[in-house]
Amino acid sequence: MIRLAAASLAGTAIEFYDFFVYGTAAALVLGPLFFPTFSALAGTLAAFGTFGVGFLARPLGSALFGHIGDRYGRRPVMFASLTLTGLATVAVGCVPSYASIGIAAPSLLLVLRFLQGLGLGGEWGGAVLLTAEHAPAHRRVLWTSFPQIGPSIGFLLANGVVLALSAGLSDAQFHAWGWRAPFWGAGLLALGGLLLRTSLAETPQFREMGEPVRLPLLEVARGHWRLVLLTAGALSIGYAVFYTVSTWSLAYATERLGVDRAVMLVCILATVAVMGALTPLAALLGDRFGRRPMCLVGCTATVLWMFPMVALLSTGEPLWMFAGFLGAMLAFISMFAVIAAYLPELYEPRVRCTGAAVGYNLGGVLGGALTPIAATALARGDGPPWGVAAYLTGVGLLSLGCFVLLPETRPTPVAQPGPGAEPEAAPA
Repeated sequence: MIRLAAASLAGTAIEFYDFFVYGTAAALVLGPLFFPTFSALAGTLAAFGTFGVGFLARPLGSALFGHIGDRYGRRPVMFASLTLTGLATVAVGCVPSYASIGIAAPSLLLVLRFLQGLGLGGEWGGAVLLTAEHAPAHRRVLWTSFPQIGPSIGFLLANGVVLALSAGLSDAQFHAWGWRAPFWGAGLLALGGLLLRTSLAETPQFREMGEPVRLPLLEVARGHWRLVLLTAGALSIGYAVFYTVSTWSLAYATERLGVDRAVMLVCILATVAVMGALTPLAALLGDRFGRRPMCLVGCTATVLWMFPMVALLSTGEPLWMFAGFLGAMLAFISMFAVIAAYLPELYEPRVRCTGAAVGYNLGGVLGGALTPIAATALARGDGPPWGVAAYLTGVGLLSLGCFVLLPETRPTPVAQPGPGAEPEAAPA
């Protein structure tokens, strides 16, 4: 389990590094470099538009790689998805700017961002299922929380590299070539991740499954469509909060509040570091009290915290902004620490890779793709951006309603027989 968890964590960390480094670049430099004919606001919106394309591609990646995972095994998915995302990320760092090749530059950016999202859409399902289907039932949330720590590590790595380059280079150097270096580094990270995964075994549940479903996506659409929509709606608030903190707030604070770029990155990095460190603790609570209760508590806390978070962000003071971000991320991780066990348990093994991954990544479209664009548009006036808080509160209420309609899946502990009693058979 330690080897499996480490390989899953490393893979998701690398994949999300690739995904997040684009978001940071979109907030800081892609607007003027690839959309120079736009105003500053329109350029940022356009850059976030290419950022959102990656989310639109993720459900398609889930369907494509979910088909492979349900028919041929979870293990092949982990190799193919990491290779695709790594190559696309390196290529982003090689795209010439608008000044060099004109409209072809943002067009190439759009295609490569789509391929990034396609690969990431498959990565989560393969990594999580490889861990979940090996893990003992009473500690399934804990073991599956390791791939959920991967996004935090990927985010810290991506933004840490950008922060170091920002501190070590002048603005002219950073805009000329410095922003490309994190994308080039993705190639080495992907190669290391592939080497780490070579010794992984296929999951017992897949080996014992019997004849695979011929068309898993069709089976999910026919028999599990309501479950997919509920899980997508439930997860949308997590994505919305995470990308509000990690992507939109970076652009808003640096452009509108005049906060130094390095200061803002440190605030966000510190928040995500605490979130990643507390993920196993939230997972232990999920094993103890159940998946659905943790999600309901986290979602309720998110709804209640959105207006205070925006008020603290509007101060422009690093400590107050950190406090606002931290409250939001603690609510977020209360939900997402248990999701990697919760979603697979909701689906039967023969369509699990497709169903769980499609629901997870559709939530990314609803919450992650639209939020930076909507928040940028809603924050146009003077004063605190209360429209952003109202938008996030509305998404949170939608998610809360979906969580209420989902069932609990925590395995029932097998009762220990008393003295002289015949032991009961454990459930399959």
